Amino acid sequence: MPLTEKALIAQLRRRVKSGRGIITGIGDDCAVLRMPAGHEALITTDFSLEGVHFRREWHPAESVGHRCLARGLSDIAAMGGEPIALFVSLALPSDLPQAWVHGFSKGLLKLADKFGVTLAGGDTAQSPDGILADVMVLGSVPRGKAVLRSGARVGDRIYVSGKLGGSAATLTQIMSHPRRKLKPRNFPQHFFPEPRLELGRILREKKLVSAMIDVSDGLSTDLTHICEESGVGAELQAHLIPREVDLKFALHGGEDYELLFTTPSGKKIPSRVAGIPITQIGFITRNKKIFLTTADGSKEELEAKGWEHFKSRK
Repeated sequence: MPLTEKALIAQLRRRVKSGRGIITGIGDDCAVLRMPAGHEALITTDFSLEGVHFRREWHPAESVGHRCLARGLSDIAAMGGEPIALFVSLALPSDLPQAWVHGFSKGLLKLADKFGVTLAGGDTAQSPDGILADVMVLGSVPRGKAVLRSGARVGDRIYVSGKLGGSAATLTQIMSHPRRKLKPRNFPQHFFPEPRLELGRILREKKLVSAMIDVSDGLSTDLTHICEESGVGAELQAHLIPREVDLKFALHGGEDYELLFTTPSGKKIPSRVAGIPITQIGFITRNKKIFLTTADGSKEELEAKGWEHFKSRK
């Protein structure tokens, strides 16, 4: 059984380190934060639901905590921002072992410490069925400099960081052999994804990007978001897409948390930025559709088949 709400908050408070911009954190009705001078706030929030985003029998508690925060930090990275604080609301079933809560907190706070983000508040409640975690991350970006999805222009080149498909391939492996326990350290892209905060900041500071998004729902879906917001289309070269395994995982898998971005044709992009490999995979077009050129030279329209809540999956 989890600790009482008061005891759980007290335990978390003891483990939290003070950080930049935090005037008053846990202990009052609201956190009091200071934004850096000349900056605007970035705010993102994500649910993580047991049975949807993770399963206790598949994902260690430390991995769940890490993944919950990685999602929000990746959103901040995609805007070219810097994280400041995080807020966590947890709904926990009464029969949940306190050891699970401890592991969740350990994974979340370890990642927070790595990027200098402070847990500044949240809420707890008893859940009638399953675990629910709602993580909000507050970040900042210089005024008027946030990288949006709407900036792609015809002729821009399309790039992606790292490799795609590894997380989805791991999940498929887990689902195919649910009784076989995988060692999380051997599959870090799924169990402990790395948000590309430094990469996003450098791309923004050096004015190398016109639009950007993180690959959380799958390349096909996330590129569609950029194209729709920018009023453009795209063409991708299948053989150029950096991937861990099959192309279908790279195109539609999701939860890679790499950065997908567009760059004006006159800008030169290094092959590595912040130690992360960068690959050109296509270009932006006037036609408001996305096409994929396959290895044999044929061209087919690419449908967005990544993750979308409430979408029928036949």
